[in-house]
Amino acid sequence: MAFLGKEIRLKRLLNGKSGKLLAITVDHSIARGIQTGLIPIQKTIDRIVAGAPDAITMHKGIADMCFQPHAGKTALILKCSSFSPYQPGFDTWVTDVEEAVRMGADAASMGCILGGSEQPEQLRQLGLMAKQAMSFGMPLVAHIYPRGDFIEKKDQYTWKNVAYAVRAGAELGVDIIKTNYTGSPDTFAKVIEACPARVVVAGGEVGNKIEDYLRMTRDLMDIGAAGVTYGRFVWEYEYIAELVKVLKFIIHDNGSFSDAVKLLDDLVKSQK
Repeated sequence: MAFLGKEIRLKRLLNGKSGKLLAITVDHSIARGIQTGLIPIQKTIDRIVAGAPDAITMHKGIADMCFQPHAGKTALILKCSSFSPYQPGFDTWVTDVEEAVRMGADAASMGCILGGSEQPEQLRQLGLMAKQAMSFGMPLVAHIYPRGDFIEKKDQYTWKNVAYAVRAGAELGVDIIKTNYTGSPDTFAKVIEACPARVVVAGGEVGNKIEDYLRMTRDLMDIGAAGVTYGRFVWEYEYIAELVKVLKFIIHDNGSFSDAVKLLDDLVKSQK
């Protein structure tokens, strides 16, 4: 029955039209400190859900306090670990899969930072979380990045380092792996090829304009990425719901970059 449970939850998580994932993350405050785009958090979550993404990722306390009005409107991914500004190279458990089941989540999510002195423990934790997820029939999403203390910042985005990170997740049984974009469709296609699990991309620091992220999203769909899991650039944008709708247009409706830019402009104008 565990396998059936996992299949049911994956069907709720992945878009029925495209089979891909558009998830928005609001799990940043423990990891990166207080950010104005997440204040007040209830308003931010309300605006994200108004755009109807496939899923939203958050920690258990925020889910308990803020997600109830949106139950059934979008899938919940419960974040089960976090790094912090004080320990940026280590994701520690803050809950487990059993609590994700109790809270009605459609997936559990765990961070894993590779390429540093903490890698052995990070891999051990990820393997144990994958075991829990399989036992409960819960899809596992892992945020895996090659940014440990043995890797220079400039090398965190090379395709070989990123491919190593996502392949490690697949080797340990992760269903959906979120990671860095390598900067070009050609190099990220190699990452996808190296990983039999679904690979989605984090927003990160791709560019200074919304158009940069829209173009990246279109490029990712063209090379076969399983979707995206975006955070800061979405909820730091003034028109959050409208931006989510445009990302859906690209990912699920196969919208072109130029049409997406026009759609966003039209949606924003309608709100002014």
